[in-house]
Amino acid sequence: MPLPPDAMDPRNNSLLASLPEEEWTRWSGQLEFVPLTLGQVIYESGRPQSHVYFPTTAIVSLLYVMEDGAAAEIAVVGYEGVVGVSLFMGGETTPSRAVVQSAGGCYRLRAAAIKTEFNRYGVGMHLLLRYTQALLTQMAQTAVCNRHHVLEQQLCRWLLLSLDRIAGDHLVMTQELIANMLGVRREGVTEAALKLQKLGLIDYARGHITVIDRPGLEQRSCECYAVVKREYDRLLKPTSPVR
Repeated sequence: MPLPPDAMDPRNNSLLASLPEEEWTRWSGQLEFVPLTLGQVIYESGRPQSHVYFPTTAIVSLLYVMEDGAAAEIAVVGYEGVVGVSLFMGGETTPSRAVVQSAGGCYRLRAAAIKTEFNRYGVGMHLLLRYTQALLTQMAQTAVCNRHHVLEQQLCRWLLLSLDRIAGDHLVMTQELIANMLGVRREGVTEAALKLQKLGLIDYARGHITVIDRPGLEQRSCECYAVVKREYDRLLKPTSPVR
């Protein structure tokens, strides 16, 4: 299926769109468009990373992987951010795995290029640092949410965070994949999703989730979603994607 034009517009990514013209001119010549497919692994735990990725319409999940292969989502990245912060933060590798949660467009930049731009100490560096702080907030809040809140609240938070990173109110996501992201049993996701559907908040059928009542979904969610959203809005100037 061909990607829509907005997927191939690099400035549909908020970080790239926020670059001043001088920096954008340098960056744009080095950006490479890559279509991302559902389930594609962008990088693996502990392995060197060759690029950073700026999604335009795709959504990428960052998963922490255990020794026995079990995994749980620690953060989600969409058009508002970048995947691969360890490269410009000096870590080179990370114990997390990056997997495409929703197919779409993305631009990538080679490791050497992002390091060079980061070390110029310009606007780009400050944007990347603010985004990293927001990402750390999301990771911390996810850990708290998974420990203290019931699965229904976790599912509401997850749906809302995903919706914030796409156009519209429709997600293509199987219960098995959601269960893997949340690190819970599939049966638990089924029960929680059915409850939200009975309440008239979502419609779910064969891997397709449509949010019918977003305000209602926000009310059923715990405070974790609002905490994360406020921090992103505070640290990053909200830039709506080009649609």
